[in-house]
Amino acid sequence: MALDLTRLMQILDESGKKYDREKIQRAYLYAEEAHRGQYRKSGEEYITHPLAVAEIAAEMGLDTDAICAALLHDIVEDCPDENLDKIKAEFGPEVEMLVDGLTKLVAIPFEDKEEEHIENLRKMFLAMSKDIRVILIKLCDRLHNMRTLSSHQEEKQRLIALETMHVYAPLAHRLGIQRIKQELESLALQYLDPIGYEEIRGYIEQKYGQNKDFIDKIQSEIAQKLSEQGLQFTIKGRVKTIYSIYRKMYRQNKSFDEIYDFYAVRVIVQNEIECYTVLGLIHEAYNSIPGRFKDYISTPKPNNYRSLHTTVIGRDGIPFEVQIRTAEMNEVAEYGIAAHWKYKSGVKSASESLSKKLEWIHMLLESEQNSLDSEEYISPLKIDIFGEETFVFTPRGDVINLPSGANGIDFAYAIHSGVGNKMVGLKINGAIAPITTVLQTGQIVEVLTSSAAKGPSRDWLKLAKTGEAKNKIRSWYKKEKREENIQLAKELLDKEFDKIRKGLSEEERDRIMETIAKRYGLGSLDDLYNSIGYGGIALSKLQVKIRDEIDRRALSQEPVELTVTQTEAEKKNRKKAKSQVIVEGLENCQVKFAKCCSPLPGDEIIGFITRGYGVSVHKYDCPNAMKGLNSPEKDRWVRASWDQSAAENTANTYEASLSILTNDKIGVMADISTALAEMRVPVISLSAQPFGETYSSIVISVGTRNRTHLNAIVERLKKCKDIIRITSGLK
Repeated sequence: MALDLTRLMQILDESGKKYDREKIQRAYLYAEEAHRGQYRKSGEEYITHPLAVAEIAAEMGLDTDAICAALLHDIVEDCPDENLDKIKAEFGPEVEMLVDGLTKLVAIPFEDKEEEHIENLRKMFLAMSKDIRVILIKLCDRLHNMRTLSSHQEEKQRLIALETMHVYAPLAHRLGIQRIKQELESLALQYLDPIGYEEIRGYIEQKYGQNKDFIDKIQSEIAQKLSEQGLQFTIKGRVKTIYSIYRKMYRQNKSFDEIYDFYAVRVIVQNEIECYTVLGLIHEAYNSIPGRFKDYISTPKPNNYRSLHTTVIGRDGIPFEVQIRTAEMNEVAEYGIAAHWKYKSGVKSASESLSKKLEWIHMLLESEQNSLDSEEYISPLKIDIFGEETFVFTPRGDVINLPSGANGIDFAYAIHSGVGNKMVGLKINGAIAPITTVLQTGQIVEVLTSSAAKGPSRDWLKLAKTGEAKNKIRSWYKKEKREENIQLAKELLDKEFDKIRKGLSEEERDRIMETIAKRYGLGSLDDLYNSIGYGGIALSKLQVKIRDEIDRRALSQEPVELTVTQTEAEKKNRKKAKSQVIVEGLENCQVKFAKCCSPLPGDEIIGFITRGYGVSVHKYDCPNAMKGLNSPEKDRWVRASWDQSAAENTANTYEASLSILTNDKIGVMADISTALAEMRVPVISLSAQPFGETYSSIVISVGTRNRTHLNAIVERLKKCKDIIRITSGLK
């Protein structure tokens, strides 16, 4: 066994759980070999990172496959010779699935960094919905990266710290993993506000120094009191974290002296009844501070955190917080969802109890399906997952947890979609209130419904705050009001077209919208209109796309306007060239095909009169042609068309280019060659090069008869399993 594995194996031994040590050792040696020669920014060998991630995962109590995935999590991204198939063959489908969920979409080009970030979040949540261990390992990965962040440049430090504070710490909180959450927050704060961090650290050292023995004294007093009652317990003391104090001082505008829970004592007992017994003894021994008692046992937090909290004043006049819980509650408080693995043997034993706690992940995925817009996806994510929380009660006493700022509409849909769809009013603490009233923790909220209600108002989409409520409102309109959605979308689009470009015919507008529908992957124009009507696609996003499409079509139509003054004699004076291309007004001219766009019979084309080389033929929408039509030489562009026989003559062969993005796997080239051979397609040239870590970019020039033939070639190649994308007709 490698010496580096000593600490990891020690953690496994101390856990008392059964691990497949041989499999974990194999995963380590596999990772060590794959990462050999790679180094971190700090200069350390790269293998130190996955090993550290595996150690954190082991401390959380994760199982064998999760620890193997932690050791292998960067291999697909960073090692050119490795892929998921090899991992599956070596370590099984579960490890392969976990590694896949942890692998970023780094090799696929995105329009911008925000799109890339959102798509990686989507992939992570999808993987989480299949197996929560994905995010648990990801949190271990982020924690070690934060512990070693000092080796990066200052700008990079801030970017990583900001993402940690806004995404990963809230996720750890939502999953109840307080140990990791608190350390991530503290580490991130050091880079985001180093002055504020040091200022508060100084306050803590000064205050703790003045009352050095306070926590020990309080622990001793409480221990004596509980022992007198014959209780079995464990007692611990702590000082409030730097970030928690920072948050209260800078966000709630409190002074350091107003932090009443600076000191805290945690008492762990055997059962719930003893929790309340200890609470009574604490209140008997010390004066409690009004409004500072919280019962999270009867009303757990959404992340399943359960504990009693009370703030009291010690005999020295110093306030301190007491947390009272059972050992099981303490494990959940420390490790959250990971506590299911801490003392259990695997995923199956925990899956049933986990499923309900992870409903919010499925809600996110449903929200994605109903929203085709990246901004529409990320906005509720920021509110639902990464926001503050509000707790309100139903009249029956059930607790409903909502993000801060949520209103009556959000409350109704949090209960059930049927309640929200039939809502006609709201009561808060027994009094009628507007349905848009922002709810506060502790309120009793009642939804007034009516069977005669006609469903939610479209305005509710703007008034609701949570993604869940908006998603359910959209779903209702999507199913119940398709015709109304289509009509509404047409009316809205008429106004948009009038703002952007008046005078377009209905036929021209439909052609523009059909093009946009294809870009969204929708089957028909009515599907696009329906999506606009129920809010799946934001109209504000379509404005830019409509403008771009109108401008593109306007440019591509300018050649027609340039030659509209040709005489009838000129139009008749057309001769067929050997290339099967007819050029307006020119006889027996030499014709060549532009390499920038490789036009084929069936494509709309235009000609450019060159100096001494005849006419260069381009596609109508070729970027070079569109640019040239706006240049001083625009008069040299002429009409051109294919002779009818060009599309029918199978003896003519034209060169076309295929740009193919594939998975970087053995056998891909063979599959492509076989497919082309079966179609009797000649290969003129071929080049391939790596694209990112796990993809290949292949460019093939083939002989083809016309556009229809080329489309058939593309469709046949798409059936090769490892091809991701094909772009035809461009060099």
